[in-house]
Amino acid sequence: MSKDKNVKAQEKFGEAVNTGKLEMIRDVVSEKVKDHDPADIQGPGAQGFIDFFSMMRTAFPDFSAEVDHMVTDENNVSFAYTVSGTHKGEFMGVSPTGKQFSVRGMQIGRFEDGKLVERWGATNELGILQQLGVKPVK
Repeated sequence: MSKDKNVKAQEKFGEAVNTGKLEMIRDVVSEKVKDHDPADIQGPGAQGFIDFFSMMRTAFPDFSAEVDHMVTDENNVSFAYTVSGTHKGEFMGVSPTGKQFSVRGMQIGRFEDGKLVERWGATNELGILQQLGVKPVK
């Protein structure tokens, strides 16, 4: 039964990100979560995820994360996803361009009692910057 509970927790996390109702993240993320790949601005615990996705939704008000493929076991939820959005706010020091982006990523989440306790993952941030027209620094 924990497998279903973990999938529901991951789905609730995704709903929070996609709707902007980020406080829902507190329901499904342990305050002691260990993120092996945090964003530069991401602090600890559920608040770190809330702060990160708040920044993303400010930069990309139509930010969307869609699961492309999911694999689960009793403790882990792993998935490939696509994130997309339109650049209407500052992102990583880049002023709004009005351009859209769409990139892929992967994540593995380990759950206990329906809460995310450990996370590994990567999103193609360089792909986002390239699609926004940011030139690489030489």
